[in-house]
Amino acid sequence: MKYLIVLFSLISLSARGQEASVWKDLSNVTYEIGEDEFGELYLPVFDEKIKKLQGKEITAEGYIIPFEGMFKPEHIILSSLPLAECFFCGSGGPETVMEVMLRDPIKYTSKKVQVKGKLELNARDPEKLMYILKDATMVSP
Repeated sequence: MKYLIVLFSLISLSARGQEASVWKDLSNVTYEIGEDEFGELYLPVFDEKIKKLQGKEITAEGYIIPFEGMFKPEHIILSSLPLAECFFCGSGGPETVMEVMLRDPIKYTSKKVQVKGKLELNARDPEKLMYILKDATMVSP
C-alpha cells in the first residue's frame, strides 16, 4: 500500500510538471521567411518536441485575451502572460498565445484559467495563430 501511495504521488507530480511546462515546450520555435500573395511573412518552424505534441491532448494555463473588440465565449485566445505583457498588448511573442476552440461557451474572467484540448500546429495560415487547441474544455476557471 505504501508503494502505491508513492507511485501515485510520482504520477501526479509528473502530470503537473507536463502542465506547467507546456508553454516552455511551445517556446522552442524558430522562424523562416516565406511568401504569400501579399509578400514576405515569418513562418514558424517547430522543433521535434513541439511536433510530437501535434494531435495530442495537452493542458495549458493562462489568461483569456479578448480579441476583435469582443469576447467570444466558445473561441478564445489564451496567453501564458497577463494582458499587460501578452503578445497583442505587451512584450510576449507569438509563441505565448494559442487559439482555443471550446466545446461549451464560457464566461470571461481576468483570472488565470486552465484548459485542456487537442493541439493543432499551424505553420502556414497567417490568419490563425500557430497553436490551436481544439475540442477544448475548461479545467479550472
